[in-house]
Amino acid sequence: MRILFLGDVMGRAGRAAVARHLPQLRKDWRLDFVVVNGENATSGMGLSGAHAAGLLNAGADVVTLGDHAFDQKDMLQAIEAEPRIIRPLNFSKAAPGKGARLFDAPGGRKVLVVQVLGQVFMKRPFDDPFSALDLALKTYPRGGQANAVIVDMHTEATSEKMAIGHFCNGRASLVVGTHTHVPTSDAMILEKGTAYLSDAGMCGDYDSVIGMEKTEPMRRFITGMPKERFTPALGDVSLSGVYIETDDRTGAATRIVPVRQGGRLQPSGPDTVA
Repeated sequence: MRILFLGDVMGRAGRAAVARHLPQLRKDWRLDFVVVNGENATSGMGLSGAHAAGLLNAGADVVTLGDHAFDQKDMLQAIEAEPRIIRPLNFSKAAPGKGARLFDAPGGRKVLVVQVLGQVFMKRPFDDPFSALDLALKTYPRGGQANAVIVDMHTEATSEKMAIGHFCNGRASLVVGTHTHVPTSDAMILEKGTAYLSDAGMCGDYDSVIGMEKTEPMRRFITGMPKERFTPALGDVSLSGVYIETDDRTGAATRIVPVRQGGRLQPSGPDTVA
């Protein structure tokens, strides 16, 4: 299976870039399944129902959220009406929606998508991601009920991300980090066939401070004083993420390639790497 995962979509510019480029990438790379993290797609904080629909219409099969899952209040209803939106599995037990779901892919294949939140350096203590993952991966085993398993770990600390990757080794096809908005260079396939990347980066303007127009964040760093609200940067967008290929029988990853398309970053993708 050919799978694309795109990192955090950042504001209006990120949404527009996904809408403009993803349909062509699906054709050019003959993608079977696409997951997009959309948790910053609405004004940089959360995701509205309308903007979720826009990402799905652009070619995403699933949209994942994160710690800002319900910053846009209409998501409380939208996530119940749209099963292709996934919120973190270890969010509040009272939260609507699901944190793990099995989805259809072409040819009768099945893909499990799971999202968890980290605990290290996060603003609130979420439930244990490891026990939440363990139950989901046992319920829908890779190579059994699921032809491929994708884990979105929305986490601050790279140490926690790497621990989650090793915890899922042999049980997931892809374990990929989101949340920090900066793509890492550690794309690899672990010894039991799990593709791993600490952070997919963002779909946003990198002439910024993690996707926000840089004046106000710099003011706060320099002076310690806020003056205005953060607003997403609106310049040229880089689509950042990761592409993998998997064995349909075992669910093991056979190839992993970082994805960077457009904007300021060095281009990368399955058609630019031998």
